[in-house]
Amino acid sequence: MSVAESRRIVLFRHAKADWPQVTDHERPLADRGRMDAAEAGRRLADTGIPFDLALCSTAVRTRETWKLAVQEFPQRPKTVYEERIYEASPGELIAVLDETPDDAQNILVIGHNPGIQGLADVLAGSAEGDARERMGRRGFPAAAFAVLAYTGEWKSLEPGVATLQDYWAPAE
Repeated sequence: MSVAESRRIVLFRHAKADWPQVTDHERPLADRGRMDAAEAGRRLADTGIPFDLALCSTAVRTRETWKLAVQEFPQRPKTVYEERIYEASPGELIAVLDETPDDAQNILVIGHNPGIQGLADVLAGSAEGDARERMGRRGFPAAAFAVLAYTGEWKSLEPGVATLQDYWAPAE
């Protein structure tokens, strides 16, 4: 693959979590979250993006979100559970993405706010259609995702280099 080919980064916030008496890292999905995770998986599958790699936070709610969403995919991508995604800032998420092998063209990152929304805002130097307006209006609620296109090597990822192609959030 040529590094000049377009790559896609999909930033996917975990679905709605429950609040039982456990540590934040161990919080599971709420019933609503389980439904929204499956719906987000269907919407992600509908994009037709052939994901090469999924990078998922190690938190219980992100792992559960991914487990439910990926069931809707025609093919399961390689999945890496990455501790650094939990509570990561946009800069820390870029550092994780910088380490991605260049043979991975399309990546899905399953993580948390405010980092996921912040990264979408930071990377999107431009947008197609009304994607930025919709993302600005809705914010980045649980189970939302943004699709960004980027051309270049992963290690060259930096603010403003991507185009926000699509945005989806579950109905409230």
